[in-house]
Amino acid sequence: MGSRGNLISRRKFMAGGSIATAAVLFQSKTVHAAPSEAGIGVQLYSVRQMLAQDFPGTLAKVADAGYRNVEAAGFYNHGATDVKQMMATAGLKCVSAHYSLADLLKAADATMEYANTLGLEYVICSSPSVADPAKFAHAPGGAWQAMQHGLTADDWKWNAGQFNEMGRKMKAQGLKFGYHNHTMEFHDLGGTNGFQILLRDTDPSLVTMEMDCGWVVAGGGNPVELLTKYPTRFSMLHVKDLKAAEPGDEPGKRISTELGRGVIDYKPIFAAARKAAIRYSIVEQEDFDIPVFDALKIDYEFMRTQGPG
Repeated sequence: MGSRGNLISRRKFMAGGSIATAAVLFQSKTVHAAPSEAGIGVQLYSVRQMLAQDFPGTLAKVADAGYRNVEAAGFYNHGATDVKQMMATAGLKCVSAHYSLADLLKAADATMEYANTLGLEYVICSSPSVADPAKFAHAPGGAWQAMQHGLTADDWKWNAGQFNEMGRKMKAQGLKFGYHNHTMEFHDLGGTNGFQILLRDTDPSLVTMEMDCGWVVAGGGNPVELLTKYPTRFSMLHVKDLKAAEPGDEPGKRISTELGRGVIDYKPIFAAARKAAIRYSIVEQEDFDIPVFDALKIDYEFMRTQGPG
């Protein structure tokens, strides 16, 4: 579930010493700059249970783990002004927030007002919908589960049209609109898939993409190929690692783990991301075998030392 904040890059070389001294320093060892920390974020869905119990206290712990930018997935009945103040008190900036398309269609104006009051840069749709809600209204397991395998090419074309219209509204209010994938976008639909349809049918000036690298891999896609082929379509990455799949595992039910401890090789993904238009690389871990903030600190250190910057 990218770049966050305004930390000064540690690549800065303090000028003012003599040329001779600088020459000696650079001859004695090669300096390798660490990736910039300014672009690192965390999706607050990772701490959803804690936020529900103690919103400001949880934000403080997120900041203690090293993060300066966050992406929301719900505000737990707090108003935008209050959330903005709690973020500022914790030293955090909320750069983005997730909404389902169904919720956006019901309350686009209220969402934009909230987003602008809070100071969001991005409003991200994290769940598609269908033109006729009755299609999945009584599906076993609910509409979300039904959409995992039930969306057709026409459904994706309809979603693309909705995204264009939503993006037009958001742009008029100074906001950027985007879409966050899961695994359903990569099901074969007879030579194409939902993600290809969205990339083809959405207007790049109105709709950006937040690539969840973990779900792309789980769904059978290739993040490197996508970033290479469409370098300007992606503004944000979701960076999650996954445990090895067990026999019979549903792609969308794979188990996440700390970055660097799963099966996803992020080195080529980050290399491709450095050549693309990525602004924020946002950690998301949904499952934990160790204390949550211990895990998020491991994730942050991975991003700080290996991320795309």
